[in-house]
Amino acid sequence: MIRGVHHISMNCFEEQLPEAKHFYSDLLGLQIVREWPKGIMIEAGNCWIEIMIGDANCLKGAVRHFAFYVDDTDETAARLSEAGYELFDGPRDICIASEPPVPARIAFVRGPLGEEVELFNDRSVNAGRFINN
Repeated sequence: MIRGVHHISMNCFEEQLPEAKHFYSDLLGLQIVREWPKGIMIEAGNCWIEIMIGDANCLKGAVRHFAFYVDDTDETAARLSEAGYELFDGPRDICIASEPPVPARIAFVRGPLGEEVELFNDRSVNAGRFINN
């Protein structure tokens, strides 16, 4: 039985690990919960992000992006942009045409390892249902 996502794993070069720690911990305010010589685990609310030193050029699969629930898309996007990270889409309002519809405010930034990170402020009636408050 699947109970949720445990972690998202990304590779990086050794010299990229300090910047990744800064981006996820200092700028986004996520807690590093495990650290070892070649990697870190970061708590991201309902899952962890694992970043390990490895061959970042070795494509083992494709992840389009991952999204964080955020309280304020515009503030978070501005903070990351001011810190030098590429804001390549948004902030903007969307509505996912599902049943029920999901209105949201989103933005996309490129993280320190080249990953695409979506900032997602869910404005639907069941928003936050899976968030640990």
